[in-house]
Amino acid sequence: MRILVAGMAAHMPGHGGADWAIQQYVLGLRRLGHDVVLSLDVEGPFDAVLNTSGMLAPGSIAPIPIRVYLDLDPAFNQLWHEGGIDRRFEGHTHFVTVGLGIGRAGCDVPTDGRDWIGTLPPVVLAEWHPAHDMELDAMTTVANFRGYGSINRGGVHYGQKVHSLRELMNLPQRVPERFVLAMRIHPDESADRAALAKHGWEVTDPHVVASTPDAYRKFVQGSRAEIAITKKGYVTSACAWFSDRSACYLASGRPVVAQDTGFSKYVPTGDGLFAFADEDGAVAAIEEIRSDYARHSRAARSIAEEYFDSDRVLARLLERVSA
Repeated sequence: MRILVAGMAAHMPGHGGADWAIQQYVLGLRRLGHDVVLSLDVEGPFDAVLNTSGMLAPGSIAPIPIRVYLDLDPAFNQLWHEGGIDRRFEGHTHFVTVGLGIGRAGCDVPTDGRDWIGTLPPVVLAEWHPAHDMELDAMTTVANFRGYGSINRGGVHYGQKVHSLRELMNLPQRVPERFVLAMRIHPDESADRAALAKHGWEVTDPHVVASTPDAYRKFVQGSRAEIAITKKGYVTSACAWFSDRSACYLASGRPVVAQDTGFSKYVPTGDGLFAFADEDGAVAAIEEIRSDYARHSRAARSIAEEYFDSDRVLARLLERVSA
């Protein structure tokens, strides 16, 4: 099958994590034997297209038989669409999302009458071997303090990472761990910057430590574990989003402590991967990892092999959209 993948990696240099999010699909599909092109231009015939967040206009992909809308920002894409912002849903034959809860009980994200196919983010395990050297003995993550504007719908606020992080501000003072956030935060956010520093959060520039795919991988694998702070909108909507970044930590044998968006219904937690709802839950998870780091490191890799292996994830996805 000849497959076109349209994504940010084609036009956003300097974002190592965003590059990997798309490259996992490109490299993973090639591992399955497909002819895969990464581009924002439709040149030549294709059998299928993975159109990330509708980056290609529906008209440009109309000749392609299988036209998959690939939603990597669940809840927000659907809410923007409901609010009248054109997310280019039209013209696609299938709708795939990393929000596994969308369309299921307990998730309030509007579906627009579409059948959303849930998928976990793929990781090409051959590119993400278990790490050995720990260059940064700290819990880390790579993030944007604010990715874009929040959304208010029916009195419910779907916020950004800043809103989640503020609720966890005391965390570094409650456990004997170092916390390093490779986080883009605007210089004008002076009050939040001061609060983070006061409470023990270290902030470094992701454009320095994770600007390229190789640098990003080195940062992730050189960390002790991940403290995965999630956009508040993912938590509020219970869309069951799971981060492709966290999947990379797991594949590297680095345990993950993540805010629960509902993903714990679909991926096992409590050994290598932990889901928490509040600061107390995060503290308990970190203390558990500290009690037997080697076991949780092995468990993290095992979860990646069973649930996030691109061979399994993408083969299953192609089977769904080709049926």
